[in-house]
Amino acid sequence: MYKFLISILLFLIPFIHAKSQITESFVHQGEMGISIGVGTYFGDLNTTTDLSHPKFAAGGFYSKQFNNYIGFKVSGNYAFLGYSDQYSYNPVQKRRNLSFNTNVWEVSICGQYNFFKFSPGFPDYSFTPYVSIGLGAFSFDPYAYLNGQKYYLRTIGTEGQGSPLYPNLTPYKNVAICIPVGIGFKKALNERFNIFGEVIYRFTNTKYLDDVSGTYAPDAFPPDANGNPTVGFLLQDRSYETGIPIGVKGKQRGNGKNDSFATLQFGISFNIQSYRCPTY
Repeated sequence: MYKFLISILLFLIPFIHAKSQITESFVHQGEMGISIGVGTYFGDLNTTTDLSHPKFAAGGFYSKQFNNYIGFKVSGNYAFLGYSDQYSYNPVQKRRNLSFNTNVWEVSICGQYNFFKFSPGFPDYSFTPYVSIGLGAFSFDPYAYLNGQKYYLRTIGTEGQGSPLYPNLTPYKNVAICIPVGIGFKKALNERFNIFGEVIYRFTNTKYLDDVSGTYAPDAFPPDANGNPTVGFLLQDRSYETGIPIGVKGKQRGNGKNDSFATLQFGISFNIQSYRCPTY
């Protein structure tokens, strides 16, 4: 019996070795791809990680493989993010009545790890889940509408930034750092093209993706020459639209924590491959 099994093994070894030589002769050097999907924001307005109000997202990338498992990826992504207190089930947030939208443009570089050997063109190695982590930078500029007019909130300084009454508050920057952490999968359709899907969550170093973080500062917006409230005053506290104004100086407006955002995208990629002579 043992001799029979050994004979079968000896018979199969050349075929196994030949298959290994074939797969190793094709080198998967990397990919270029595009994707489309949705993005969502988490922060002072979306405190319950609500996923029911996503907005458009898209991106492109180039990846370089060091081997069948480890590589790095350079990405460029766009996400349209926004939220409103009116989406909340919290009555205090509904009374606060703040909202924002912003365009986010991100560039990042990430390390990526494939759980399975990935060699497009070979059915046994045509699928793998993967994880990634890296470092990125993104621009943002939150805005809101008042009486149908669009106003950028950063330059207004809705929490007193830039006002002589609040010398310790400076306008926040519209460029921030993020740490993208992702999980996804890819499937080779053939030796040239793949389809993929991924979820990427970004930890950021800004509290003002939504223009909300600290306390109310109504005294930073005195009335105009005619005694009428200014645009800044009307945008820093919009609770007057839902009842009696609640924006008392020094009262909490936001939670002071860093904001974050995530994207879910699906796409197609083009494989970059080369050929090397198998080892004898």
